[in-house]
Amino acid sequence: MCSKCLSGKKYNEVKMKERIGVYICHCGGNISDYVDVEQLSEMMKDEDGVVIAKNVMFACADSNQKEMINDIRDKNLDSIVVASCSPKLHLHTFRGVAQRAGLNPFNYVQVNIREQCSWPHSDHPLDATKKAVGLIRAGIKRVARSKALENIVIDAKKAVVIVGAGVSGMRAAIDLAKMGNDVFLVEKDFFVGGRVAQSGELFMTNQKGKQLVEQLYNEIKSLNKITLFTGATLEKISGSLGNFNVSIKIKPRFINEKADEKLLNQAISECSVEVPDVFNYGLTRRKAIYKNYPEALPDKYVVDAEALKNEKEFLKKFSSCIDIYQPDETLTLNAGSVLVTTGVDTYQPEENEFGYKKLNGVITLPELKRLMELNPETLIYNNKKVRSVAFIYCVGNRQSKGKNKYCSRFCCTSTIHTSLQLKEKYKDVRAFHFYRDIRTYGKQEILFEKSSKQGDVYLRFDEKEPPVVEMNGNKLVVKVKDYITTKKELELETDLVVLVTGMVSRSDSSSLAEILKIPIGNDKFFNEIHPKLKPVETVIKGVFIGGSCQGPKNVSESVQSSLAASAKINALIKSGRISLDPIVATVDKDICVWCGKCAEVCEYDALKEIKAEGKNIASVNMASCTGCGICAPVCPVDAIQIAQYTNDEIESMIDGFMQKIELKEKSGEEEVQAEGAVTMKEYPQIWKQILQSINEKPKTIPEISKELEINNDLVTYHLMTMNKYSIVESAGLDKKETYHLYKQKN
Repeated sequence: MCSKCLSGKKYNEVKMKERIGVYICHCGGNISDYVDVEQLSEMMKDEDGVVIAKNVMFACADSNQKEMINDIRDKNLDSIVVASCSPKLHLHTFRGVAQRAGLNPFNYVQVNIREQCSWPHSDHPLDATKKAVGLIRAGIKRVARSKALENIVIDAKKAVVIVGAGVSGMRAAIDLAKMGNDVFLVEKDFFVGGRVAQSGELFMTNQKGKQLVEQLYNEIKSLNKITLFTGATLEKISGSLGNFNVSIKIKPRFINEKADEKLLNQAISECSVEVPDVFNYGLTRRKAIYKNYPEALPDKYVVDAEALKNEKEFLKKFSSCIDIYQPDETLTLNAGSVLVTTGVDTYQPEENEFGYKKLNGVITLPELKRLMELNPETLIYNNKKVRSVAFIYCVGNRQSKGKNKYCSRFCCTSTIHTSLQLKEKYKDVRAFHFYRDIRTYGKQEILFEKSSKQGDVYLRFDEKEPPVVEMNGNKLVVKVKDYITTKKELELETDLVVLVTGMVSRSDSSSLAEILKIPIGNDKFFNEIHPKLKPVETVIKGVFIGGSCQGPKNVSESVQSSLAASAKINALIKSGRISLDPIVATVDKDICVWCGKCAEVCEYDALKEIKAEGKNIASVNMASCTGCGICAPVCPVDAIQIAQYTNDEIESMIDGFMQKIELKEKSGEEEVQAEGAVTMKEYPQIWKQILQSINEKPKTIPEISKELEINNDLVTYHLMTMNKYSIVESAGLDKKETYHLYKQKN
């Protein structure tokens, strides 16, 4: 029984496509080595509505694209099916082919017979071919019922909200502003710069972090298209791509705008209340009226209202400049896109992890960096001069049984760079490195070499046998089984143990993800759609991520990421109008009676209740809808369908896949009679001809084809196969840099 009968209803009335073109790709042998593409193309010629069926060497090749365009025009095709690789790779390639030929790009279907047939079933070629028949038939049935669709065009506000004013956020803001966009830069702290401002000297440039922050801040202030909000948090977001309404809450600095500067300086001078300095990781104390560091930007003081709330006399005396009862302010910003660059936190060791917070002299790497900033001449910790430092790597990362299984990547380089700075700044400080693996990738390997040459000692341990930190009298001791010296047990006295802690996601990531509805991974970092194909886009249209909020990165990698996001955003909103894919949910208003079930399951807030024609129905926000289809199956009256995935199309695909398949199984000796085709039996001979042709000098494919009088595509196929088996190799490009030269591999 067919699926139409099982479903209990007939197909909707759709004008069927009657002139379908089918193109089946060899993919240079990736498909044709296991799937009989020649037999497939012959079979597909007999399918209803198919007027042309071809097997081609590379469907994506320029030459084949031109041929497809000619076929569409000459044979008046009304739809096409391409059976090749994953549509993730070439969906837009073939949509472009259809469009250039005058065909609606949504009257095209791509069938994946590489990742879904030839590769997973390479050990059963006949079954792979049978499966390919079913998939292609399903594609033909589907495209026959496809509708011509037009992209959805919406207006877009040429403004961007950037959440996080660290180095990544500031750099993205500058780029977006220079490209003509209004930028709202929202920073949770009262000062910009994030972790970089705390970092001291940065690798590989040795530039001070606060100098980089100052440079970017000054550039921001010179651009009138950037508005900076400090002490501000994201509270709520509504709207969709092109028209987001972002509500932010701004905390006051508790200093009156028109305060007398002399009186404020007097208040700072007379303020006796001190609290642990969070910026310096509690290594020092600061006043309740403060800046993170003297050069912190914006150059405005902040009052710690909680610390001063009981200082009645002080507050009364300086009431004209300090008001700890100032209310929060809420603003709504209208923007076309949102970029999240909130950065990271550093791992905080648990109490007594390698003696942290229990043994005197055990600190983290970020704390050491601040200690070095605070001690320009001599390294002092707890009133004692530090002469030796022991670094313990991979604390809080690469935990096979813990929650942070990933490597933070930057820690090794940061530690070695800090070790070099110790030697340069304090001369007589010795450094010992207790490591699991050293990962100074790329140009950073130079630092490792320099560290080794300056006399730093490296001792390797295994995760199962980590170093032990303990006190021996009043001396701090590290014990380790050194794997370089075949697990020899070593004991080292040191003045300071530094735990090399990696990056972890910010503590507020979950709440921000909930507001923006962007996914977070098991590691709690924000997730992009695809790490290679869409590395800065999220599943929410118009919301992008950049910098280390999506995973551990060093400064340059973070900036590269945020600049990629800013380029994507500008390309999206620069014209003031955005063209969106029309594959979204549609609601049949005659059937819908609004039960709310679709809105409950929609993760993108794309479905809302509206009143229409005297009743309440569901309405789709096309700018928010991603066409995921989760709403369709929960509708009790079947009022929702997804464009290109309608019941009509899905049921027809099932019918196509269920059709009986009759294949002719070929013997190894059978020759293919098609003109120019070569059988398995003849392969060695044509390979010999190709090798003889390129024996004296390397040649291009057209040159070999002309000399041997063999079809260009056939030469390409065999050369690719010979290259796969290391018989030939590329010898570079020809003089015009148009074609690759090939030579016999030695």
